[in-house]
Amino acid sequence: MPATTYDRFETPARAEPSRLAPASAGGPATGPVAATLRLEGAVALTAAVLAYRGTGGSWALFAGLFLLPDLTMLGYLANRRVGAAVYNAGHTYLTPATLALAGWATGVPGLLGPALIWAAHIGFDRLMGYGLKYSTAFGATHLGWRGKREGASRGR
Repeated sequence: MPATTYDRFETPARAEPSRLAPASAGGPATGPVAATLRLEGAVALTAAVLAYRGTGGSWALFAGLFLLPDLTMLGYLANRRVGAAVYNAGHTYLTPATLALAGWATGVPGLLGPALIWAAHIGFDRLMGYGLKYSTAFGATHLGWRGKREGASRGR
């Protein structure tokens, strides 16, 4: 029997590509990793909503801004590469965190509420299985495929 070699993720190098760690295979998260990422989304959503409640912000404003980050999908009107980049910029926690930090650093506390709403939106998306997009297709995300696959037959 040949000796088994291991890559840096301690995955047998001779394993089928579909059985490799998703990060080393370049594919979406699956199984317990995907479940953990969705659970993180639930925690982020809950924390952002509770923090927003603590600010005393308007729930009408919350409802009005909650879906605003989805306007980043308009980037797909250009092409997949631009669409994925614009969508991902609006759906990473880095962007609302930067907005919150900018509000704190400049003494504009009014930026905290929108930043928390934005973070809540991202948490909700992750909880529902919507992840960051790959440029290969609109439905290809780091949490797996969402929606109909391109070229799939209709009605089946």
